[in-house]
Amino acid sequence: MNAELIINARNATGESPVWQPQENALYWVDIPAGRLHRWQLDGHFSYWTADEMLGCIARSPEGHWLGAQQSGIFKLTPQADGRLHAEKCAAVEHALPGMRFNDGRCDRQGRFWAGTLQTSMGAEQAGAMYRYEQGLDGAVPMLQAQLTGLTVPNGLAFSPDGRTMYLSDSHPNVQLIWAFDYDIDSGTPHNRRVFVDMNAHPGRPDGAAVDAEGCYWICAIDSGQVLRFTPEGKLDRALELPVKKPTMCAFGGPQLDTLFVTSIRPQGVDLRDQPLAGGVFALNPGVKGLPEPMVRG
Repeated sequence: MNAELIINARNATGESPVWQPQENALYWVDIPAGRLHRWQLDGHFSYWTADEMLGCIARSPEGHWLGAQQSGIFKLTPQADGRLHAEKCAAVEHALPGMRFNDGRCDRQGRFWAGTLQTSMGAEQAGAMYRYEQGLDGAVPMLQAQLTGLTVPNGLAFSPDGRTMYLSDSHPNVQLIWAFDYDIDSGTPHNRRVFVDMNAHPGRPDGAAVDAEGCYWICAIDSGQVLRFTPEGKLDRALELPVKKPTMCAFGGPQLDTLFVTSIRPQGVDLRDQPLAGGVFALNPGVKGLPEPMVRG
């Protein structure tokens, strides 16, 4: 099952792929560049640049994007001049200097979740998960942490019925994936338990997606694989990539039967054994995914 390169994007840190069916397009970000990228099925490629690092995105029914950046949650609107117009929706007070948002997505009800980490990949448990809901008027609100004590929160995904939330911690000192019971009415996770101990598998847990059968796909960074786990936490299959650092996966294509994967292009290392690092790839996983929820208004 070969991985197809769809674009040699050379992203420093490609992340947060989201399939947009109305455009037959895949969107994703390059975090340190603050760029929102778009690749369409006809091969057309374009990008827009924000004023801050851009960790993750979610689509709004109104046509703009919601993005988690360094200083908060922003409404992002691509401009004809290649810039991303940003309007702050919510601010954040980080636990430590030098932090930013990283992985995130909407739950099945359209609440936007995003996690924070130290850009230095420090070992302090200063990371947190924040939940944002639109519809607040007046002054820009301050986000409140919903889960704390994390180092590099990642792997956020929700079961098909929305009642299980998955979350990982990518830091080498942790390397765990948890499952939570998720209250779909209040958007509250509880009853955290270990779903998969990635110390027993190749690579560290990074970004994830859930397929229509309820199985959890996780990018195993440093191993060049995407792993599929059943809802019981059993390893079901492993797909190989031509790069060592896959970052996040998403289902897309007209039938939602393609698994798109972003990746990292490491700086200052010999890349002769992985010249396509930083590219975006397409895999045929043999199962279909689910539409990515939009941000609810």
